[in-house]
Order: sequence, then C-alpha cells, then structure tokens
Amino acid sequence: MTLLEAYIITFTASFCSLVIEMVAGRILAPFVGVSIYTWTSIIGVILAGISIGAFIGGKLVDRFPSRKTLGWLLLISGISALTIIPLTTAVAAYRFPVSLMMRIFIITSIIFFIPGCVLGTISPVVVRLTLKNLENAGNTIGKIYALSTLGAIIGTFATGFFLISWMGTRTIVLVMGIILILASILSGALFRKKASMAIFIIIAAPCLFLIQTYLYNVPLSGRTYYYKESDYYTIKLSKTMSADKKTVLEAMVLDNLIHSYVNLKDPTHIEYEYERIYADVLKWKFDQDTSFKSLTIGGGGYTFPRFMEVMYPKAQIDVVEIDPHVTKVVYDHLGLPKDTRIVSYNTDGRWYVMNCKEKYDLVFTDAYNDISIPYHLTTKEFLQQIKDTMNPGAILMSNIIDNFQRGLFLPSYIKTLREVFGQKNVYLISVTPNFRKVRISTFIVIAGNGGFDIGSFQTFLKETLGRRATSAVVPDELMDEFINRKDAIVIRDDHAPVDNLVAPVFEERFGYNRKS
Repeated sequence: MTLLEAYIITFTASFCSLVIEMVAGRILAPFVGVSIYTWTSIIGVILAGISIGAFIGGKLVDRFPSRKTLGWLLLISGISALTIIPLTTAVAAYRFPVSLMMRIFIITSIIFFIPGCVLGTISPVVVRLTLKNLENAGNTIGKIYALSTLGAIIGTFATGFFLISWMGTRTIVLVMGIILILASILSGALFRKKASMAIFIIIAAPCLFLIQTYLYNVPLSGRTYYYKESDYYTIKLSKTMSADKKTVLEAMVLDNLIHSYVNLKDPTHIEYEYERIYADVLKWKFDQDTSFKSLTIGGGGYTFPRFMEVMYPKAQIDVVEIDPHVTKVVYDHLGLPKDTRIVSYNTDGRWYVMNCKEKYDLVFTDAYNDISIPYHLTTKEFLQQIKDTMNPGAILMSNIIDNFQRGLFLPSYIKTLREVFGQKNVYLISVTPNFRKVRISTFIVIAGNGGFDIGSFQTFLKETLGRRATSAVVPDELMDEFINRKDAIVIRDDHAPVDNLVAPVFEERFGYNRKS
C-alpha cells in the first residue's frame, strides 16, 4: 500500500468516526436528553470501541496481512454505521429497569460500540500494510497518525458547524456508511474481477435505497406535519387538542419535550398551567394599559410573549431564543405576525444578559426542562447578572420541573435565588394547594428585586381572582423545610451539578424511579 493510499484511508476512517461521535448526542437527545451523562457515555463507549478495535485490528493484520483484510473491515464498518439509526429506533426508547446513568450507558453501548470498534481496526491495519521495512518507520507512522488526527479534527468541525443543520443526523449517518462502503470497494481489493464488483454494486444500490426509504425515514406520526434538525434541537410540530378537547392546538416539540402549545386563532389561549400562573402574576402586577418592559429567556413557541402582546398593548416584549430556526418556525407556522411588537434576539441567554443595557420590570427564565437544563443559566453568578438588569420592584419568574417530595434541583435553585435576592424576596408557586401530596410537577419560583409583597399577591388571588386563580403560594414554613434539606446546595459557576440534581426526576418520569 502506498503512503498516499494510507493517508486517504486513515483520514476517511477518522473523519467518519468523529462525525458519528458528534451526531451521537443529537441522535440520543429525543430519548435521554443532552446531559453530562449522555456525553460521558458517548465519548467513553466510542473510545473504548476504538481502543479494543485497534487491538483486534493489530491481531488480524498480523494473521492476515493483505489488502482484502482492510477491505472487509471497511465494508463491515460501513454496514455497522448503517445500523445506528435502526438500532436507535429499536432500543433507545426501551425502559431498562436500571438507574438513569446505567440506562444511558447501556443504550449508548448497544448503538455505538460496534461501529467504534470496527472503525478502530482500520489504523493499525493500514500501518502494517504500509510499512515495508523498519527504516523510517517512525516517520511513516507519525505521518499516518497525523493525517488520521486531521481527519478527526475536520470531521468534528464540519459536523458541528455545518453538516447537522444542512443534512440532519439521519442523512449524515447514511452518508458515512456509504463512504465507508465505497472505500472498501475502491481500496480494499475485495473483488479481483470487475464483474464481481459490478454485481456487488447492483445488489448494494437497491439495498441502500430500501434502507434510506424504510429504516432512515423521519419518524412522523399522523398528526406531525413538520420535522427539522437545527443546530440546537430536533424540532417537530404536530396537531393536538386542548385538555378540554374543544380546541385544536399546535404543539412544538424540542427534542423530546412539548415546549409549547399554540392556538393559531386565539393568542390569549394558555394551555400550560405554569403559564396561567404567569398570567395571575401579571394581572396582580400590571393593569392592561400599563407600560412595562419584559424579558423572556427561552422563546420556544412564543406562547406567553404573544399573550402579553395582546393583553398588554403598551408592553415592550423582548425574547431571547438561542435557536434562530425556532424563531423562524414560530413566524412561518405558529402565527407570529411579521409586524409583531415582540423583539427576538437569537443568542445565548447568558450572553445577552451579560451585555444587556436595558432595565426590565419582568423577567422570565423559560429555558429549563426535566431532561436538559443549561446549567450556566442556573448559577448564582448568572442570577446576579439578571438582577442587575431588573428595575427596583421588578419580578423574576422561573418554571422548574421537579419532585416536590424529594427533588434536588428545585430546593437548590430556590436556595441560590435567595442568596441573590434575599430570604424574603423568593417564593414558590404551585398549581395545586395540596403541597404535601404533590410529586413531579411544574412550579414557578418567583423572586422580587426588593420589597416583594407576597401577602398582597395572595390577597389578590383570594379576593379578586377567586376560583379563576391557578396559583397556590407555598407557605413560608413549608418553604423553609423544603430548602433546608441537606442535599440542597447553592449552584455556582464552579459547582453546578445540575444533571445530577435532575436525574431522579428523569428516572421517575420515565419509569426508572427508585422506591421512596
């Protein structure tokens, strides 16, 4: 084998390896979220596969030192890459009766270990076939591994910056499989006669077409009418019905979570109860003709910003949504008009707050869910930055999903907020007054920038809204008991184990909970 051939093959194999590793997180996100557990398993499993593959490849090429060995390994690596999407469909949603960490590890191993292992065999085989003698062996091996590493680097940047948004993960994996199969044909000496190669191609082409058509098709249900993989999320839109079965709604799914319900005909329709708590607070805080400035971090379907736009015609409404494609989908499919007063900023929430010159009367952090929480938006340092953008008397509201009885993230978040806003300026609001019986639910943590009168809000709920109120304020004594749990911590930039804090909720919601 010539040195040029060795460069091309190792470059290609490493390129494909890192492309597959990069898309692995996106492939698993709809099933297990994007967390430190996910990336730890992906990196660890694929590295283990490559390591074991290198050992196996060295043994194989010593026993069978021919180009045909390389050809078969490239062919098998291409076929194993093509199994990734079907295996994900078959395995990733299965409820293994183990802890969250072990479940993610098992799923990742089943799907990605063999492709990583087979790809790991390529480099030692290429090196063995390239070396004719030991003279200048170090120089030759160094060049081969340098080109291999370059392939990995280019695969990493190309996938993260370009391929995912252009092609989507399914097409990427399909293309990687085809590239490896073509490499086996062109450089592996699998076929001595051109007729044999032609027969293989004639058989393989329709097989790849069938794989692409039936195994790699986008999993759309009858009600789902839009599917797109952006740089940040897998975005789906589907038709659904309201809880009372009277209203047709559009549901926006980001990865695996229904982020928003939108009524195209009535922007004031609010389906999620936590957003009704937002509405209760606004009715207490502002008259409809009041002028105020609001900031929402995490736009999603823009449901509540649109509600504010209609109900409070003098409000200035700013929305920070990290994914520009999410905002585009809202304009194109979810009824946000081009002449809206809502101003969108497509950037990271923390970056926006760090550089913000505005002062707000109302801030919403709506970027958290029960699987993927951007930890840098939960820390004491970030909350201090938010406070610095708030006018005196302004209010911050955050929606948190947690288990009220034994959750770890919610009490830690409240404890962190109290460090910034003060003990008597942070409260918890539930959608039910049966606090002792609440398990997993969505809560609103509300914080005031000085002089927060929770008693006034409770009086408003009782005397003005009455039965129309959704909000139920958690009593002070229960709040103190709640946040004084020994596991509650102050979340900081240098200590933000958010994935660990939310893991028990994920396990319980998806059937992996430990007994209380």
